[in-house]
Amino acid sequence: MTDITLLEPAKAAAAAEAETEAQHQGIQDVARQLGVTPRTLRFYEDNGLISPERVGSTRVYSKRDIGRMQLVLRGKRLGFTIREIREFLNLYDSDPAQREQMEHLLARVRERLDGLGQQLLALEETMGELRVIEAEALDRLG
Repeated sequence: MTDITLLEPAKAAAAAEAETEAQHQGIQDVARQLGVTPRTLRFYEDNGLISPERVGSTRVYSKRDIGRMQLVLRGKRLGFTIREIREFLNLYDSDPAQREQMEHLLARVRERLDGLGQQLLALEETMGELRVIEAEALDRLG
């Protein structure tokens, strides 16, 4: 008969190891999960936006690192600079109530919307000019 007390610590250790593995992932897994390359992850690490742990020479990403990367990628997709994203993440870390973070975000979003509005007007003007040129070219071709 096997002593159950000897098996329980082994089961607990295996469960703890499985939990740790679920909470920490390697660079390839995280890159695949986020739809980026490992080089992209290293770039944002070099710029101080994420800081994965090291196990030997292997980068190990926590849920926090993955969450930060999701915010970074969203910020880039919305046109924010790395500096702006860093400011936002730093506020997130320093302001648990997130009020300052939300005020900062609101100001940046409004600036971005204004900039995009100006770009939209410039694009519409350019497209109008191109349509005039297109019509003139079609007229000459008969």
